[in-house]
Amino acid sequence: FSFRERRSSRGAGGSTQVVAGVSPDVPHLCCRPLMPLLDLDIGLLVLMAKGEDVLFCYEVLPGQPALSEVAQCRTESKAHGIALVPKPALDVLACEVMRVLQLTDNAVVPISYTVPRKSLQEFHEDLFPRCTGNVPGASARAWWAGDNGQVQRISLHPAHPPHPAFTSACIPSLLPESRALEPLPVEGQMEELDLSAGSSLSSPTGSLTSPLSATSGFASSPSQRSLQSILGPSSGFRHIQGTVLPRGTHFTNLKGLNLTTPGECDGFCTNRRRVAIPLLSAGGQVAILELSKPGRLPDTSMPTIENGAPVSDLCWDPFDPERLAIAGEDAKIRLWRVTPEGLQKSLVEPEAVLQGHTEKIYSIKFHPLAADILASSSYDLSLRIWDVRSRRQALLLKGHGDQVGRRVAGHGERLGKEKASGGSLRSPPPFVQGRACEEQEAGGLVTV
Repeated sequence: FSFRERRSSRGAGGSTQVVAGVSPDVPHLCCRPLMPLLDLDIGLLVLMAKGEDVLFCYEVLPGQPALSEVAQCRTESKAHGIALVPKPALDVLACEVMRVLQLTDNAVVPISYTVPRKSLQEFHEDLFPRCTGNVPGASARAWWAGDNGQVQRISLHPAHPPHPAFTSACIPSLLPESRALEPLPVEGQMEELDLSAGSSLSSPTGSLTSPLSATSGFASSPSQRSLQSILGPSSGFRHIQGTVLPRGTHFTNLKGLNLTTPGECDGFCTNRRRVAIPLLSAGGQVAILELSKPGRLPDTSMPTIENGAPVSDLCWDPFDPERLAIAGEDAKIRLWRVTPEGLQKSLVEPEAVLQGHTEKIYSIKFHPLAADILASSSYDLSLRIWDVRSRRQALLLKGHGDQVGRRVAGHGERLGKEKASGGSLRSPPPFVQGRACEEQEAGGLVTV
């Protein structure tokens, strides 16, 4: 594998985009899109190509221009998709630092990454720094007003109290209609932004500090730094091992998998409780599997979400574990709610339907820091930002000459939003602009 680095010119606080490509020496991977999974808390990047059976794990060290490969794991079958299981579901006493789910032709296979330690009965603070919690750093209203609050970090120590639960405030059945549909804190229903003509507004001046520098735990003394300059940076994960877990932990007998989703789609998605898998059936059905109940799936039909249109992408709300967003080929986004008990019967009525795109949607993503903010990109060459709380489109970004890849920034203003003096939303020019990857099939892009 080779990596091309794109570094912005915003000073020391600028972020670095590492585009994972495939070396010409590996011809059987050159035409396959790569699927990247980045764990910002510990600085581990997992790469896998669609249709291949090897996962590559790299460590991202602060201040280092290259990524260090720390592990390879060969699986039993070819992959149609991979997903990263949230940290609260890990077995921390077994020194499991990361778990990846692999979607194959007929199964969901867990791959566990562990760091060998002499004692497996105690909590190792160095392997498990405080990680991102499940309570948003800002509400939708606060984010639109310019608040870039960070998600509170939590400890994975088993002795600590349970993590607080969060449920979105936009559930129509639990809120009065007047509150559920309260207007956005801007004038008008929607602002349309044309990025092709530019803007007189300047880019936000605040620098973004890489999360790795604060969470990876690589602070060192002057003597240690001089030694590292000779021997290279130390790593707490140089002995990490990736292992396919026993068959009893797999979901097997999976039938009717949908293999026609766009290359930007990960094929399926997971949160700390459930896995959502699109099926190839009339009406765009989606199977919901409980992570706590692995095993062989029944031969008979199971309850599913009946989306009403073929699925092009789907994702769980990172804060509300019961909400699933599904983008359909009919250019609509439907929001579904799975009860805490799981899917007891098929769902046919969504919680809400978001409409605005004029062509097929190929990518959707919730905001990683703020509640009730959803981004979508479509073949109509637009990027649209939705305020899920009020169930309407809040922002339209136009001017792109080609497909818009999946990109959701943690910093609110970096998403192309500033408050103008007139009270409406406007956009500065893109703070980074460059030529896209040359691959014909879409792959993944992560900012490290």
